[in-house]
Amino acid sequence: MTIEKDLENEEDILKESIVSAVGLSSGQVQIGIRGDPSMRETTFQRKRYKSSVDEHIDDLIPVFEDLLLRRSTYKLFVGFNNGEIRTTSVFDPLREEIHAADKLCDPGYVRRQFPAIGYDDKNQLMRNLYRCLRKDPLYQKMPVTWRNILSRRSEKWKPMPQHEVADILVSLPVLRMMEDYYLRNVTISIVQGIVRMQFNCDGTQLVPGEKFRHFLEENLPAGHSAGGSSRD
Repeated sequence: MTIEKDLENEEDILKESIVSAVGLSSGQVQIGIRGDPSMRETTFQRKRYKSSVDEHIDDLIPVFEDLLLRRSTYKLFVGFNNGEIRTTSVFDPLREEIHAADKLCDPGYVRRQFPAIGYDDKNQLMRNLYRCLRKDPLYQKMPVTWRNILSRRSEKWKPMPQHEVADILVSLPVLRMMEDYYLRNVTISIVQGIVRMQFNCDGTQLVPGEKFRHFLEENLPAGHSAGGSSRD
């Protein structure tokens, strides 16, 4: 295969994915993926109910910040509707763990379940993990096109800045308590730098962390503050 063809394949791969191996393009504020039309048609019939996450949200927001900024978690899923909280650790990156909202409010539980690690150290560990992967003989069996893509990503990769993580987390109660289109679940990944959100209408919203404030300004109804809670 020629070098020209390799380069052409790389560009095709990066264009084909909704979120590519190097993330969302710099010009994208958000991407919407349409889902089940029946959900769209019944949006206002499906009322929000108070889940275990809602009951503990004031205590959980600082816990979520602690997990992402000062402990081993690099990806966090919060299911408001079903009360499911999933985490992925830099120390065991191929597995997801599931936790109950009320247990996460216990400082002893958090200390036992999530080893402490500084944000800079956690990001360095992720770089080290990718470096080890690239040195494995099996990695070299991957097509050259993909090796080039992943090398480009490694060279350009930067973790989600800490202030973006804090801004995203503090907005969750507001997004959850919006009058009509309330938040059902959210995934925050400091590796990809992306926030994935599903509301009670159909589909999924994908927003880069750096554009999250802009997303809020465009989508929050008047009278809602991104820096506080409008819960009853």
